[in-house]
Amino acid sequence: MDTIVTPIIVGIVALAIGFLIAKLIERNNGSQLIKSAKNEASSIIKEAKSDAESIKKDKILQAKEKFIELKSEHEKVINKRESKMAEAEKRTKDKESQVSSELAKTKKLNAKIESQQKEYDERLEFLEKKQNEVEKFRKSQIEQLEVISSLSAEDAKAQLMESLKDEAKTDAMKYVQSSIEEAKMTAQQEAKKIVINTIQRIGTEEAIDNCVSVFNLESDDVKGRIIGREGRNIRALEAATGVEIIVDDTPEAIILSCFDSVRREVARLSLHKLVTDGRIHPARIEEIVKKTSKQIEDEILEVGKRTVIDLGIHGLSPELIKAVGRMRYRSSYGQNLLHHSREVARLCGVMASELGLNPKLAKRAGLLHDIGKVPETETEVPHAILGMQWAEKYGEKPEVCNAIGAHHDEIEMTSLLSPIVQVCDAISGARPGARRQVLDSYIQRLKDLEDIAFGFNGVNKAYAIQAGRELRVMVESEKVSDDKAAQLSFEISQKIQTDMTYPGQVKVTVIRETRAVNVAK
Repeated sequence: MDTIVTPIIVGIVALAIGFLIAKLIERNNGSQLIKSAKNEASSIIKEAKSDAESIKKDKILQAKEKFIELKSEHEKVINKRESKMAEAEKRTKDKESQVSSELAKTKKLNAKIESQQKEYDERLEFLEKKQNEVEKFRKSQIEQLEVISSLSAEDAKAQLMESLKDEAKTDAMKYVQSSIEEAKMTAQQEAKKIVINTIQRIGTEEAIDNCVSVFNLESDDVKGRIIGREGRNIRALEAATGVEIIVDDTPEAIILSCFDSVRREVARLSLHKLVTDGRIHPARIEEIVKKTSKQIEDEILEVGKRTVIDLGIHGLSPELIKAVGRMRYRSSYGQNLLHHSREVARLCGVMASELGLNPKLAKRAGLLHDIGKVPETETEVPHAILGMQWAEKYGEKPEVCNAIGAHHDEIEMTSLLSPIVQVCDAISGARPGARRQVLDSYIQRLKDLEDIAFGFNGVNKAYAIQAGRELRVMVESEKVSDDKAAQLSFEISQKIQTDMTYPGQVKVTVIRETRAVNVAK
């Protein structure tokens, strides 16, 4: 509309301008100019009208096209909405049909469940009746069985339980035995490898004398000088050293007898100095014994230092070093205590390395495990506990102290070093040639082994053989079955393990045989 109005306004303005020009021309130039101006104005108006008409027609056409376009778009939107509404209606109808079908199925299922519930109730009632009948029949059967067997239900149950106990015990023993054998098969190979490898890598020594020393003389004439007038020299020497000096018919030899190796060594060295010097009298004897005792103390300290250096052990207390040196002059069942401790230290170091533990700490515990055997004064405390107390007093680590105190099971083991020290101590003490056992204790141990076997029912004979490493048990075939023989072997081994102390291990063999003897006449 603005484009249509604009030419009209322009025409009106032009007409007004022409009219004014005409007035001016009429005034100034006359009527001719007025006419020409009128003509131009009329032509301008006509052109303006024609332009306005053409513009009007164009705008009307454009408006119609725009209307048609908007109408078509509106129709498209409406059609799209109608299609969506149709789809939604279709989905709704489908859902309604599905719901109606589900409702129908649910009704059928409920009806079926009700019928099944009714049938189940009927069956349950029938089963209850049958159960009552069976219970009545069972009671009557039990009463009849009690009358026939003359046993009550409780007595029969007791007999059955007893038989089941025996059977379960036998089965349990079989299971325990098989479990033990299986565990041995899986663990024994690696354990044997470690122990054998450890033993093979350590040098060993034989047992030594532990009660007497022989002092050799150049001639028997020296014996009289050693005895002295009325025996005063020998009495002074025995009083100063605490060693019994035996002068007998043995040619060119004097026997020094004492359980303490340190005192025996002091007496031997003192005698050697006195005989070499030639001056033998009580005052000289006391002087030489004092000097020799000081020399032995220095030697003990030197031996302890040399031992810890050889084993690569550092930071040991001087008191513990002195105790290690004193072990040189102490023996156990003929085995030198220092050699035994060095051997145990090396075994512990090798075994700890094999198991991935600290070998230096293991060596330390192995060397110190028997220091409680060399106290300067007599004590009633077990040597393992005494050694642990010394180690604690002189600042050893808790693992080392526990290994020392637990190597004979006096206390509970709290670290892996403790079983290693215990095993290596047993290896060093139980190997052939390591120790000389006292005959009485050895015979008593064999007797105790046989007595333990005789303490079980059905044992006929028992023999401890192979130096007490095996116990062979003969059983009566009428009293002991094959299954009970295996059970008996296990029980005897457990009894030996809990009641006795012994080196190494004891194998228990139970022998059962049945003999059928007939005489042909």
